[in-house]
Formats: sequence, C-alpha cells, structure tokens
Amino acid sequence: MSLEKFTREKLWPILVEVVHASVMYPSRKAYTRDIILPEKADITPTELATRLNMPLGEALVVLYELAEERKNLA
Repeated sequence: MSLEKFTREKLWPILVEVVHASVMYPSRKAYTRDIILPEKADITPTELATRLNMPLGEALVVLYELAEERKNLA
C-alpha cells in the first residue's frame, strides 16, 4: 500500500496525532531526513521502522511528511 493510500484511511489523523506526541518523533524525523534518505531515498516504512527501532506507524508518518515537504520545495 502506498503512503497516499494510508492517508485516506479514517484513522490516519489519529495516527499522526499519536506520532507527533512521541518524544522521539522530532529527532527520528530529522535523522531520517538528514542521514537515511540521502543514502537510501527509496527506503520502505518497514525498513525504516526496523533500522530506527520505531513503530511502523511512526515510520509511515515520517516518510509521508518528508515526501510532502520535498514536494512543496519543488
């Protein structure tokens, strides 16, 4: 399932809210943006979750938000 398909789910806003409440969220997002994506731009949510030892839901939100930020910069 693509990241965009997840955003159409009814519970997506709740998942985003829960992820944003995590203390580790800002640092994991920054690390993903600055370190992981430059070395592997096509990383999957499952790979990211495994690599950073975080929940899959958090990986989905992080990758989706970073993809949206890149779109807005282009």
